[in-house]
Amino acid sequence: MAMRVRRKPDEAKLLILEAASRLLTAGGPAAVQVRAVAAEVGVSDAAINHHFGTRDQLLEALLRFGGAELRAELHGVLETWNGGPADPAGLVHALYRLYSGGYAELALALHRSGWRDSRSGMLNEVVDRLYDQARQERAAAGRKPTSRKDIQLTVAALHQAVMMEPLFGNEFRRSAGLEATESDPMIDWWIRTLRASISGER
Repeated sequence: MAMRVRRKPDEAKLLILEAASRLLTAGGPAAVQVRAVAAEVGVSDAAINHHFGTRDQLLEALLRFGGAELRAELHGVLETWNGGPADPAGLVHALYRLYSGGYAELALALHRSGWRDSRSGMLNEVVDRLYDQARQERAAAGRKPTSRKDIQLTVAALHQAVMMEPLFGNEFRRSAGLEATESDPMIDWWIRTLRASISGER
């Protein structure tokens, strides 16, 4: 009989969430079942329920886990902007990596079930840095200054579009007569659009 490994609660929760995240990436929210997660970690179903309660609570914790991973990646993006231009390419790619890894489908599934995230401001620092960049670039070029709200709206629209990309991107592209599977040109378009919005070229 295999010897049971005792882990601290925080360590056990992290292992469970990492396993659930792998299952989510591989098969979407339907793949994140208590039994499957338990098998992935090598614990009993009861251990998963002990740490997270119901499967719905596990999914909610998984979405928050994805948000924490995104915030860490965004922090890395912001660090690359220190002492240089705030190029939005890293931001766009960070958002796209998260949502194309199953988190878009998870967020939509939880939203449909009635769950709401009351937190706000995850991208506030990104907005501030892009706004500062926009003011500097426009002043240097003698262009009309932008408002912070315009940058907020642009970032919010980007966030919405990139989140929807893994779910409905193919359908939206087909509606405009584009090749359905060409997501890279769409991501590149958002990067160019954000750059143009910062510089005042649009």
